[in-house]
Amino acid sequence: ALELFFSNMEGLFLTFDGTKERDLFHTKLRGNCKAPLLRSFKSLNPRVVFKKSKLTELWRKRKISNYQYIMALNLMAGRTFNDITQYPVFPWILADYTSETLDLSDETVYRDLTKPVGALNPDRLAQLIDRYNDLDGFPEEEKFLYGSHYSSPGVVLHYLIRQEPYTSMHIALQSGRFDCADRLFFDMAGCWRSCNTSTSDVKELLPEFFSCPEIFENTNNFPFGETQAKILINSVKLPPWAKGSPHEFIRIHRLALESEYVSNNLHHWIDLIFGSKQRGPAALSANNLFHYLCYEGSVDIDKVTDELERKAIEGHIQNFGQTPSQLITKESHPSRSRRETEPIPLFKDLCLENMRCDTPKKQFGGPDRSAAGAIISMHSLGDSIFTIHSDFTLCSYKLHHARGAVPFYFKNDKSRVLESKDASLSHHIIRNDFPPENPDV
Repeated sequence: ALELFFSNMEGLFLTFDGTKERDLFHTKLRGNCKAPLLRSFKSLNPRVVFKKSKLTELWRKRKISNYQYIMALNLMAGRTFNDITQYPVFPWILADYTSETLDLSDETVYRDLTKPVGALNPDRLAQLIDRYNDLDGFPEEEKFLYGSHYSSPGVVLHYLIRQEPYTSMHIALQSGRFDCADRLFFDMAGCWRSCNTSTSDVKELLPEFFSCPEIFENTNNFPFGETQAKILINSVKLPPWAKGSPHEFIRIHRLALESEYVSNNLHHWIDLIFGSKQRGPAALSANNLFHYLCYEGSVDIDKVTDELERKAIEGHIQNFGQTPSQLITKESHPSRSRRETEPIPLFKDLCLENMRCDTPKKQFGGPDRSAAGAIISMHSLGDSIFTIHSDFTLCSYKLHHARGAVPFYFKNDKSRVLESKDASLSHHIIRNDFPPENPDV
C-alpha cells in the first residue's frame, strides 16, 4: 500500500497487488506529479524514512511531544488508521485504575515501560517461558512466547466497538452479532487486570485513548447485553480518578503520557515495538518474542505455491496481528534529554486580561504565520527584530531592502512558543502540530 497525506489534512490510502506495482506508482508520482511534494523520500524503506526524518533529535530536545513522536513512529513503520490489521499502537502508561486521585509525580502509578505487557506479571511470564521451552517440535526460528499479539484487528475492534464504522466491523467479525458480553470492553480496570493476568491477553492501547473520549461512551445505545454477573454493558466504566468523565480521563491520561516518568522511559518501549528488541535474540532476551508470522519478511507469500497453505498464512497474518516495520535494528533508541527540575519561567505573575499594549490587536508571526497577538516586547539585533507576543510566541523578522517609496521592509523569519513553567505543557497538548524543521531563533 501507499498512503498520501495532503496539506489540507486529508489523506488517500491506495492498495496494490504487490510491491512492484506500488513502487512503480511511487516512481511515476515523484516524476510526474504537478502538485508540489512537501516531503517525498526516494526510498520507501521505513528505516531510511525514519533516519532522514530527524524526528528523534526533535523529540530528544523536547521540541515535539511524546504523543507526536509515537504517532510519527507508527506512520513511518507502516501503521495507519485506514487498515485495522496495521493500526497505530500506543503503550499502556498507567498502572493505577482504582484510586480516587492520581499523583502523576508518583512513579508507582505508572506501568514499567522497560518490559512488554506480557512480561509485567512475573508469575504469568514464568508460565509462558515454561510453554516456550516445551515447544520441542517447532523449529527454533518458529518458537514464540506469546501466541496472541499486542495489536490486531480484534484488539482494535474490541476497544472501538462503541463507534462506527468499528461497530459494524465488530459485528461482521463475530458472524452478525456482538461478541459475548463478558468479553467486551466495558471496564478500564478490568481490561488492565486482564492484560496483566491472562496468558492470551497482551494487548497495548490505541491513539484514541489519549485523544478521543467518545470511544468510552455508548452514544448510539447499542444493545451489548449483560454479563454472567448480571452487569448491563453500556458505556465504559472509568477509573475513580476520572470522576465519571471521559473528557477528564483523556485529559489526565494525556498529561500522564507527557509526564517526566514517561519522557525518561519511553525509549525502552520504543526499543520493544519499533527498535532493536523487536525481533531476534534481543527480543527473546527481553521476553518480547511473538509468533514468527507476525514479523515483516518472515515469509515470502509470493513463493508459497500450495493454495491452502497460502490462505492459512494470509489468514494468520491478517487476523492475529502484525508487528510494525523495524525502524532501528542494532543500537538502542536514545533517551530523552532531561528537563530542568524547576525551569525559570520567562513570565511571572502576568495577567494577560489586564495587559495593555499600544500596538494593533493583531501582528504577523506565530507558528502558522497568522496573528500571534499584540506585541508586548521588542528588541533589535543586527538586521533582525525579535518580538514577544501576548500568546507567548517569540518571533523574528528580517530586514529586507526594497525599491520604491519604502526603502525596506521586515519579513517573517522564524517563530516558536516560549518555554514557560505554566503554559508550555498545556500548549503542546492542545496543539497537535509539528514545529518548523529549524525552530530555534
